[in-house]
Amino acid sequence: MKQLVNVCSLVFITLSLTSCGLFRGSESAIKRLTEHNINTSSGITQGQSFAATESVVSWFDIPYAQPPVGYLRWRAPRPLINPNKVIVEKTATSCVQEASNYTGVAGEGIVGTEDCLYLDIRAPKDFADKSYPVMFWIHGGGNVNGHKDYYNYTNLVAAKNVIVVSINYRLGALGWFSHPAIQNLQEGLDKTSNFGSLDIIEALKWVQSNIAAFGGNPNNVTIFGESAGGHNVYTLLASPLSKGLFHKAIAQSGYTISNSVENAYDYQNENTYVTQGSWHIVEDLLAAQKMPNQALNTPEQLHAILKSASPEALMQLYINKPGVINYQPLTTNDGIVIPKEGLASALGNPLYAKNVPVIAGANKDEVTLWLGLHRYFMNTSYVFTKLLPPIVSIKDPQLFNFWVRVRSQAWKARGVDEPFDALEQAGYDNLFAYRFDWDHQASSFFADFPNIIGAAHGTDISFVTGDYKFGPISSYIYPEGDAREQMNRTFMNIWGDFATNGTPDKSLGFDWQTYKSDQKAYIHLDKDELLALDFESETLTSLLTKIAENKHADTLEKCMMVWETLVNVGDRDIPRYKSWNNNQCANFDARKAQESIAAELIEEFGDTTVI
Repeated sequence: MKQLVNVCSLVFITLSLTSCGLFRGSESAIKRLTEHNINTSSGITQGQSFAATESVVSWFDIPYAQPPVGYLRWRAPRPLINPNKVIVEKTATSCVQEASNYTGVAGEGIVGTEDCLYLDIRAPKDFADKSYPVMFWIHGGGNVNGHKDYYNYTNLVAAKNVIVVSINYRLGALGWFSHPAIQNLQEGLDKTSNFGSLDIIEALKWVQSNIAAFGGNPNNVTIFGESAGGHNVYTLLASPLSKGLFHKAIAQSGYTISNSVENAYDYQNENTYVTQGSWHIVEDLLAAQKMPNQALNTPEQLHAILKSASPEALMQLYINKPGVINYQPLTTNDGIVIPKEGLASALGNPLYAKNVPVIAGANKDEVTLWLGLHRYFMNTSYVFTKLLPPIVSIKDPQLFNFWVRVRSQAWKARGVDEPFDALEQAGYDNLFAYRFDWDHQASSFFADFPNIIGAAHGTDISFVTGDYKFGPISSYIYPEGDAREQMNRTFMNIWGDFATNGTPDKSLGFDWQTYKSDQKAYIHLDKDELLALDFESETLTSLLTKIAENKHADTLEKCMMVWETLVNVGDRDIPRYKSWNNNQCANFDARKAQESIAAELIEEFGDTTVI
């Protein structure tokens, strides 16, 4: 982690502690029946069930588009029509990304393959001749990490009689890249900068054509995703290319950041608030290959160089640069997939409205996933031996709690309330907001998990899957008991009932009022006794005022809080940052300060994190 909090750094951390590993089961436990062979437009796939979950049939590694390799790198996905090919499960389908043992993509450096456009399907065993609701899962990971195999939705399928489709899509610079040598030499959809977004759209098209054979209803598809997956849900709501491909949407901890084409390219590093634009990256690539700089190459030469570069070499250029906050490309306002006005604005434009029911929410303690691991906020000590984990404690509880409250509440303001205000303006009238509050963890001798982690970013996912994973501290984050079971039941009921009939409060015992800009209704998702309707009173303005009035944080810390509030989750608002509190931070470079803090911690401890 190269800074205190950075949405662009959702990267692997979002999924690292919540990865569920691979869920293929051992061969001895697998049952394969001929009636589970399904003919699809891209091949014949063999279903299987496992001894522990015979009520669910699963199909793995179904290709939904041609491999985006060679000529097809940085082009729109092409349909794959190969109905007579027998589909064989692959040992690895993760898209190219930085390796992490926490994300189920093991190895070192850059791993994965460009041939990664595959999906999995899970359905109730009686799927034949049924028309079950379809839930289409989009994984998170900052759009630079992640894999469909992280999440096992078997329990949700069994409990709610839904079909869940989980997909891979191109990541990082291979999924989102904007450079004149690419777009200016291509035509039609190939001129996009949002290749990963088009992959998701292509997978939805595949579902429309094929899901009926798996017992799914193509006219009842719910898209849902967390973090970058929630962001991608918003992109589908805003894109003119996704109309008619889904009928409901759920965004968990989503965000609406998008870039202009100019900023994505950032010619000659002109924008001081952009790091690692494609112009800069291509200069680095040419230098690494000992080739002349861009000015001495024709567009055609650059096009060929970029297309022939190894994916590992390309992705390596974005990571592990000492003293630099590592950004990779984000959703771009290319005028093709995302309107030129930008994602946040397009959500409010009736021209692109899908007018489908939408659930969106944020977690009460979103940013503890970063702050709770950061040495700026945490002390560590080894009481017995370094063979055991360190004891982790909060250095300054008052500062930590204030920072968490402001930044997490700002996530809801920018990631839920602002998008919903826009959707209401576009004509949506079935908007359901929530805040995930569940923080009933077990404390440990080594850490006070309820206060350090709480309802952190990503902790909600396990309640949808029913598979309780949060890395090595899973048993502390999700202790067995009534509180856990109640939250699991509530999530599965809401998500499943919403996918079935668009009614999220069927089992709540009270009416979940729809969100309106003048009365921001939302529910607290928590164990049964704390499950309740509420109305939001905080706004971005009130949160910025609280920072100004706080007596505990110093000027540097206040400016960093304001910076994080105004450049993360929603579009970057530099003018408001500079003018905040009578221009208090106008001459303060928060990003440089974060990098300086990180450098000092690395010099002292070897890393900025406590693990």
